[in-house]
Amino acid sequence: MKPAPFEYHRPTTVAEAADLLADRDHAELLAGNQSLGIVMANRLATPDHLIDLNAVEDLDYVEERADGDAVAVGAMTTHRTIERSGLLAERLPMLPEAAEQIAGPSVRNRGTLGGSVGEADPAGNYPAALLALDATLELVSADGEREVPVSDYFIAYMFTDLGEDEIIAAARVPTEPFPPDRTGMAFLELKPAAQTWPTVSAASAIRVDDPDATKPVVEEARLALANAADVPLRVEECETAIEGEPLSEETLAAVAEAATAAADPADEMHADREFKCEVAGEYARRSLAASYDRATNGETDTDQL
Repeated sequence: MKPAPFEYHRPTTVAEAADLLADRDHAELLAGNQSLGIVMANRLATPDHLIDLNAVEDLDYVEERADGDAVAVGAMTTHRTIERSGLLAERLPMLPEAAEQIAGPSVRNRGTLGGSVGEADPAGNYPAALLALDATLELVSADGEREVPVSDYFIAYMFTDLGEDEIIAAARVPTEPFPPDRTGMAFLELKPAAQTWPTVSAASAIRVDDPDATKPVVEEARLALANAADVPLRVEECETAIEGEPLSEETLAAVAEAATAAADPADEMHADREFKCEVAGEYARRSLAASYDRATNGETDTDQL
């Protein structure tokens, strides 16, 4: 099949894109075109207007904000740019690790952060990673700007707080909770093949009190799961289970149990609900163990945890 007829627009500024979206009914935004084009080709979406954001250079960046307590990633930043960003590797390594596990090179060269977050698939890498990092989305429209915490953005399966006339401009991630010298982050996923969605993914971050101590204490932990519910799933029970003491076999066992109990996934052709719940528990445990190992400079024998 071929897409239904539509009018094509290619703005070069955010303001122009916002005005186009506000002034035209039945319009869709085009980001990396890794999903929308397929949907349109099958006539599952038939917009009258297609607004292509690929020429809006102001949405393509990775930068530290002026106050120094956050890093922002523009919505049109590609997976490949995120994967190779030195700033993110230093400050928020969970994001490059999540990016490098998305599909194959052709998808990573074209797909964007904003497109992934806008699609809001609960199996997506960025939604879980940004949820674990307490990120905030910066949204723009012809009427102005607003901010939405990622924790409030995802409402139901592929349904979000994004208004019909709004554009995702950037994701802003606070860096203060996780200083690089005593923080570890990990993004682990299980998936049947490179080009498929993961069965379950786990995004985690851990800050310890003293990485050189014999048994570093976990001061703060974060964990979010992808494809374990109808929205990205933050599992605070897992976080509290390990905070305030060194990571141990006992606390990781509690993590696995809590993640398994919290998961509420749908059955899939290659993985039923029971299996996915078990994987959620196991990958929550593995991800937090990896984050702790990285926070302690690899000097803690997490293979024994």
